[in-house]
Amino acid sequence: MDAIEVLTNLDQIHGYFQPIFSADAHTVIAYEISGHLQIEGQQINLNDFVNNEDIPEEYRIDMEHKILHAALAKIAEVPNEIDIYIPSNPNLLMQDFGESHFNIIQQYLQEEDLHRIVLVVSEHRFLGDINKLHHALRYFTTYGVKIAVQEVGAESHLEHIALLSPQILKVNIRDLNYDSWSAQSDMISAIGSLAYKIGANLLFEGIETVYQLQFAWKNGGRFYQGSYLANAAITFVEKDVLKERFKQECQRFITSEKKMLEAQYFELKKLQEELEAIVHRVKPSSDNIAHLEHLAQLLDSYSFRLYICNEDGFQLTPNVMRVEGQWELQPSAINKNWSWRPYFLQTIIKMRNDQSGEISELYRDIETGEITRTFSIAINEHEYLFVDLSYDFLYEHNIFR
Repeated sequence: MDAIEVLTNLDQIHGYFQPIFSADAHTVIAYEISGHLQIEGQQINLNDFVNNEDIPEEYRIDMEHKILHAALAKIAEVPNEIDIYIPSNPNLLMQDFGESHFNIIQQYLQEEDLHRIVLVVSEHRFLGDINKLHHALRYFTTYGVKIAVQEVGAESHLEHIALLSPQILKVNIRDLNYDSWSAQSDMISAIGSLAYKIGANLLFEGIETVYQLQFAWKNGGRFYQGSYLANAAITFVEKDVLKERFKQECQRFITSEKKMLEAQYFELKKLQEELEAIVHRVKPSSDNIAHLEHLAQLLDSYSFRLYICNEDGFQLTPNVMRVEGQWELQPSAINKNWSWRPYFLQTIIKMRNDQSGEISELYRDIETGEITRTFSIAINEHEYLFVDLSYDFLYEHNIFR
């Protein structure tokens, strides 16, 4: 349907509501509104119209206002404890700094109930000064309105998101590309880390399968939305409509995750003991590179790089690194300092006091781009051995997650 046909059928706009569910209570905690046209049995979501830059702004602004009126006119049917998510094109919102949107909302909600409103914007679609958007949104929040940033992903500017201080970050799981799953997982981890640091909750939308729901659950999603759970509709659902199903699926997720984590725990414990035994047998040190090279040969199936640092992170030895199947020395690494790496000094303190080796969480190696873990252990009072484990080894022993 083209823009002219939409504009000549404005009296057919209906407000639709898609439930948003919570991971903790397993109930509906919000609805996100959208506008739909119903013509000759065909249902058209008006989101594309509102975001189509080829259509004059005044028509699109009017459309957003009509959607707001159509949806909020039914808000009295929604229980008071349930929030209402209102998507808005930030470029249209900022034509009058949000004043018209705010005035429409106030027609349907008392000031003491404005905390139920969640204004949803996409920061990377905004073409203006992000500071001005920030100030406009702050005006909304002074009345208790919450802010959600949607379409968080590869195109997002994390510093802009942090500036807007949203309470919710929306990630569309439907857009995840399974052909580049490793990179996508890194991105989700970064978004989760940002959410944690700014005190925001993660909402995964576009959930169409149970596997996507499990992915959202495993990656820290507190809120869920998508056709697998409930489609947008002109009517509302019971708050507890999926409570039992959610509980059962969540229990399966928990059981599966605990089984995987327990297996991984014992595999890592076994690996740590194996590596400690080999290191104690060889007794490597910075003044005996031959011992370090011998250790590399013994760890050929485990590792792709070894080196020794002091407690301040300065490298005392060359890298002993496997290149095309052969171990070689890389003297250029001597005197490099690694204290800037996350958790480096924290790990040093832990090793020094616990008198045992440590195996890091997964991370991507800067030089090779390979997914790895690092085994580290104190080898004398002032020196620490670091053993970077190969991805092939981690995968073979199911400790790559």
